[in-house]
Amino acid sequence: MRLDKWLWAARFFKTRGIANAAIDSGKVKLNGYAAKPSKVVKAGDRLQIRAGDQLWEVDVLALNEQRRPASEAQLLYAETSESIQERARQAELQKLAPVPMPDRKGRPTKRERRQLESFQKGP
Repeated sequence: MRLDKWLWAARFFKTRGIANAAIDSGKVKLNGYAAKPSKVVKAGDRLQIRAGDQLWEVDVLALNEQRRPASEAQLLYAETSESIQERARQAELQKLAPVPMPDRKGRPTKRERRQLESFQKGP
């Protein structure tokens, strides 16, 4: 089975196109090496998948040609214990020290600009 199709069927990516883009940009490794979307995946392979800000390390358990519900898709792989611990640690770090102003996009508003200017001038 193709790597991009397996990632789509296992529900790591919403579409095969997004899975292709992730593989091409090096966010997916097959058995420790960069792979192409057409690379054949078989049971027993190990995948490292960076989806968003999370890193998954999974062992392929089964193949499925069709995209099935999430409960069935989870049966296609087993996440390694190191990966589970690392993702939990990253979630805890994110909770303790969140990224400042993650929802901010673009230029500051007039109010934000005035606050910045008053902060820079000092008391």
